[in-house]
Amino acid sequence: MTLFIAICDDEIQICGSLEKILIDILDKLNIGYEIDVFSTPEELCLRINEGSNYDLMFLDIEFAKSNITGIEVGQFIRDTNHNHLMSIVYISWHATYALQLFKIRPLDFLVKPLNELKVESAITAYLKTMHFWSGNFTYTKGHDTFNIKIKDITYLESDDRKLIIHLSNGQKEVFYGTLKEIYHAQLERYDFLFIHAKYVVNYDYIAVMKYDVVTLFGCHTTLPISQPKRKEVRTHYMDILAKRRK
Repeated sequence: MTLFIAICDDEIQICGSLEKILIDILDKLNIGYEIDVFSTPEELCLRINEGSNYDLMFLDIEFAKSNITGIEVGQFIRDTNHNHLMSIVYISWHATYALQLFKIRPLDFLVKPLNELKVESAITAYLKTMHFWSGNFTYTKGHDTFNIKIKDITYLESDDRKLIIHLSNGQKEVFYGTLKEIYHAQLERYDFLFIHAKYVVNYDYIAVMKYDVVTLFGCHTTLPISQPKRKEVRTHYMDILAKRRK
């Protein structure tokens, strides 16, 4: 396993110190890595536009010589680049930004000065989250068997006996099966929510959870939560949230 990591901060000493801490932690954990360091948000956004995709990013919020903030970079990644799985760890001298970051769903928020304990907590949180994205979903069509990465599934939809897999890239896959059986056999352990007799949703793509509907990232799809399932879904959602924060 190799982690692709980006550091973006206009303070050279912070970048150097953080890179060294990351190398020490990842070497200790025997995890491969590639680390790119950027001193401006413009450089980082250009690299992402050119096709670079990072698993984990440590991103400053304020840049002295740029009109772009780290918050705007996060919005670019989530809304323009439609990347909702990249884990973003914000870093700042000021703790007051925390509430402004809610819609970007950062993995963590670290207050400078950074030390190994703070950074290691973020790495540990990332590795726990990565566990939920590492599996495969298996389905059959006729005599053929197919595998899809769990992390690429936004939701499943039941249409009579047909099951439709909606993928994060907008594509769909159709096969025959029973949603309830598929959910308990393959998806429940990966934190999918059974919100309706017709819908099973990936927790990691939920942008807004309301009493009777969920709205998904990227596609902006809104799906109903059936009345009999509302209490169960809310409890399951909060349980997943608490588990991910441990």
